[in-house]
Amino acid sequence: MDVVAQVSAGLAAVILIAVFPFEAFLIDRAWVQKFLGIEPHGIANVHLWSFCIGARNALAGIGTLVGLWMVNTGDESRGTTVVVVACVYMLLASLFMGIADLLGYWLPRGGSVRGTIASSVLPAVALAVIAI
Repeated sequence: MDVVAQVSAGLAAVILIAVFPFEAFLIDRAWVQKFLGIEPHGIANVHLWSFCIGARNALAGIGTLVGLWMVNTGDESRGTTVVVVACVYMLLASLFMGIADLLGYWLPRGGSVRGTIASSVLPAVALAVIAI
């Protein structure tokens, strides 16, 4: 697997793992809400979902790192498969965040644009480089 793909996938994974505590445990903090671009109204009602999304993202990040470890320890084809699956998950989850915004589920409307773009770029780059 190309170095650019590995770095892109690895950075995306680390970011997902780093954001997990914000989504899972600190979502009720004003600075976290600002960082994530979400309204503070009704946080108590969505904490369950934010915890689950954070956990799923962290698992995708961990899976990506495991795949990269496999690539670099001699099991390149299986490791690449793991990385591709994890990056496809990251990319599709990001795009669904944008779709949710378009449907009016994100408050304030348009608030997901920064996060959607930011969370789509690295997995998209990794997948594009792997495909080439």
